Parts: sequence; C-alpha cells; structure tokens
Amino acid sequence: RYEEISDLLSTKYDDEELLQEYANLGTFIDHHNAWDIDNKIERILQEFQLKEYEHKPIELLSGGEQRRVSLAGLILKKPDILLLDEPTNHLDVYMVEFLEQIILKEKFTLLFISHDRYFIDNIATNVVEIDNGHLRKFSGGYKSYLAQKEQLILNMQKEHHNLVRQLKAEAHWMQHGVTARRKRNERRKSEYFELKEQVKTNPGKIKKMTVDLQMEQKSFNHGGVSQNKRKMLFELDNVHKKLGNKVLIKDFTTRILQKDTIAIVGPNGCGKSTILKILLNRMQIDSGTIKKGDFKVGYFDQHREMLSDDDTIVDTFCPNGGDQVLLNDGRYMHVFGYLKNFLFPKEYLTKKIGVLSGGEKNRVALALLFTKNIDVLILDEPTNDLDIPTINILEDYLMNFQGALIFVSHDRYFVDKIAKKLLVYTGDGEIME
Repeated sequence: RYEEISDLLSTKYDDEELLQEYANLGTFIDHHNAWDIDNKIERILQEFQLKEYEHKPIELLSGGEQRRVSLAGLILKKPDILLLDEPTNHLDVYMVEFLEQIILKEKFTLLFISHDRYFIDNIATNVVEIDNGHLRKFSGGYKSYLAQKEQLILNMQKEHHNLVRQLKAEAHWMQHGVTARRKRNERRKSEYFELKEQVKTNPGKIKKMTVDLQMEQKSFNHGGVSQNKRKMLFELDNVHKKLGNKVLIKDFTTRILQKDTIAIVGPNGCGKSTILKILLNRMQIDSGTIKKGDFKVGYFDQHREMLSDDDTIVDTFCPNGGDQVLLNDGRYMHVFGYLKNFLFPKEYLTKKIGVLSGGEKNRVALALLFTKNIDVLILDEPTNDLDIPTINILEDYLMNFQGALIFVSHDRYFVDKIAKKLLVYTGDGEIME
C-alpha cells in the first residue's frame, strides 16, 4: 500500500488524505522495523533451516521443524511481550546463536523458561528461581544468579548461627523465667517454639541449596592416565558414509581411547547421530575401516528405547522383583534411595513409564543407564527435556564416570563443562578434531 500511494502521489501530490495515509504507513513500518521484512524473512528461513520446506504443508513437518516455524513466526510478528517455553530445544548451536542475536536487537519484553545456561546468561536481565513453591528473583544472567545464590547461602548460614544463639537464650528463659501465665509470656513461649522449629529445618534447607550450587560450580578435573597407556576402544580410518546424495562423513580418521570424553557438534542434519550409529554397529560404512576393542557399551537415545511404557518404575529397576537395585559396582541399594538421587518422590515408584512426561522418562532412562556395568557411554542429546537440577545430577554422574564418554549435544554449557575433545562438523561431511 505504501508503494501504491507513493506512485499515486507522483500525480496527486497535494491530496491530503493520501499524504496522511502515507505518513501513517511510514510510521507503522518504522515501528515494526519492516522496511527490509522480505530480507528478514529470507534470513530466518535460511538460519532456521526452513528454506527447503518453504512450500510444504506444516502438518507434514517433523515436531522439531514445526517448533522452528512457530518460533520464527513469533519473532517476525514482533510482539510487545514474548513468552517462550524451552525455545532452544531442537535448535543447533548456530541456530541458538542466531536466535540470541535477534532477541538482543528487538525491544520486546521476554519471559522464558530454559535449561540452556549460556542462553540464560546471554539473554536474561533477571532470573526467577522456583524452589519448593517459593519464587526468588536475582538480577543479571546465569553467572550472576550463581554468585548471588552463593551470597544468599552465606547470609542464611550467618542468620542460622544468630538464631541458634537466640534459641539458647530463649531455652534458658523457658527453664527459669516463666513465672505466670501472662499474655506476654504466652506469646514469648509461642515464639520460642516457632524459633525452635525454624532452627531445626534451616540446616536441611541450607545443605540442599549448598549441594545444588556446588554441583553447578564444580569444575571439571580428571586425574590423568597418559594417553599412550590408555586402551584403544575405536579406531576409524578413512571412514566414508553417504545417505542418498548427501555425504555425511568424508574420509574421517580418528582414535577413541579409554577415558576420552568427546562431544560431537554441528548443525542439525549434518550426520552427528550417524557417527554414534556407526560406533554402535547400527549402521554400516560405505568405505574405510573400523577396529573395535572388547568392551561394554551403554547407549542413551532420544527415543528412550531401553524403556517399556507398560512397566512401572520399580519393575524397570527391579525386573526380578523386590526393592533392591543392583548398581554397577556390584552393590545393592534400595530403589527409592537410588531414585531419590534423580529427584523422584516415593509415590512415583508404582507409576507406569507410559504416563510419565518426556523429561521424567529421560530421568528414568539415565538413572537406569548408570546402574549398568559399562566401559563406554554413548549419549544422543542427553539434556533434551531435562531441567537444570537434573542436568546438574547428570553432569555429576558423568564427571565421576570412569569409562569413555561420546555424546552429541547442542547444549553449549554442557559441552564446555563435560567435553575434553570435540569432533566438529565443518560442512560437506568434513569433521575437524
């Protein structure tokens, strides 16, 4: 319409109605930053890898592709307030970085839920934590949240010590100072019992908060076995793999050794999961050679194939009956005691796997995997559908795992924290080590 009026004004340059509409449309386009809207749409289609589906019906797209279309549409609408629930799910690292760039340029108010800690740190100006039904607000991004949480715990510890001293004084008064049933004394007695209850419950709260924070802050530190003395697990030599006309792996050579911790990263659809399937003997290579040692492999995939929807949680961990879980070190542990480490309350034990949420199923699958006696862990997007407390638990287990770890992930914080080596897809099947 703006262009139509522009043409009309070349002959009707004194038409006040047209001039007013022209001005209003110009203001509207300015407000929506829409002068280059076609270029913006084109760039979003390219960056979110949607260009090839441009004329395809939405219902024929996968769940991940539909999420990307929905997210792109919301951003282009430029709302005043944008609410996003796990926006980085199904986005690769490059897409997430592009999303961050767009969000930082726009002026809308954004409220989002995310387990992507770098995304939170780069985007958030405030963090709201939900803990036991209570909300706490912290200023800044994720690093700032951790620093403030640490200070909060220190303040709580000081306050607790003061309360303990106050309780001792009040206990002395209770033993020697109550002389009559005056209202003032009755109120003080009531306050004493409240103080006693607070002092009793505080250490548990402080301890839980401290443990959670330490798990997040824990730095990665493995004692070293020298590389030349470590056992060879996989040896790939000039491996080539093609699917249809697309080259997924081109002349790739590498060795994977005992205690290696490797992250495989790259854009969606480049072939990251293909490497895992080749290592698992689930896919054959076109050319090259693979040598494998003698070892046990544990595999976690996004489809949770190790779980049966018809089994209860207790049946899953105790298939032969009873309530004891056999751990990978040969010890037995009560099933509730073990699953409590993965944030499952006792009433969940009799629930069927099929009624659990995606995140709960992932927690069950990971908990089950860590009971197995294995030498190599192969994980495909292990942090998908997990919240940050569960990711912290997963990281803690992985840091203490004594075998080799090979995983695919788009979670940049997780990759930085866990991986000691990267296999990076650089395009056209080329993998940089």
